[in-house]
Amino acid sequence: MPKPSATARARKIKLILFDVDGVLTDGTIWIFPAPGTSQAAQPSALERSAPGFSRQEGHTISMIEAKGFHAHDGTAISLARQAGIKTGIITKRVSETVALRAHALKMDHIHQGVQDKAGVLAEIFKKDGITAAEAAFVGDDVIDLPAMRMCGLAIAVKNARAEVKAEARWITPHGGGDGAARDAVEYILKAQGKWKQAVEDYIAKG
Repeated sequence: MPKPSATARARKIKLILFDVDGVLTDGTIWIFPAPGTSQAAQPSALERSAPGFSRQEGHTISMIEAKGFHAHDGTAISLARQAGIKTGIITKRVSETVALRAHALKMDHIHQGVQDKAGVLAEIFKKDGITAAEAAFVGDDVIDLPAMRMCGLAIAVKNARAEVKAEARWITPHGGGDGAARDAVEYILKAQGKWKQAVEDYIAKG
């Protein structure tokens, strides 16, 4: 039997999950020393294990990791929610900036510091009571492939690596951090015939 088209797969989607770096951002990572960083006593085990901790010349350095997000992608998350589709992120890195953005957008699933994305996906499927065919994953690099392979609709962003594009069912017209998430949401909602109503509901709510 022929495999379902990307559009046919998109009609079944109830959950859209995104990688962050290179998908919701252009891949640039800005790292700054935290304000008030100074020479400190021997760090605790908790401090040493915290993301962004490093030790240089007797100093304890705390880092702030900042990222930039596209406004169109934020609107897309709201449009998905209007249409009854859940959203979430699964990313290897850990950043307070990402947590703040995801919470502000009321995303349903926020998973950072994840090496095994497929394992987290399986937990999400069980929690939400959905099948793999009802989930889409948007990725850009090889660490996203296990999650993409698990989902009914694998989407690669325009700037994705060649190996990722080769396994994707659909590729966004825009790159990560430049509206790629908006492309993915719009594609799925249009396939489901929900796009126009979602836009009208979004406008009505201001």
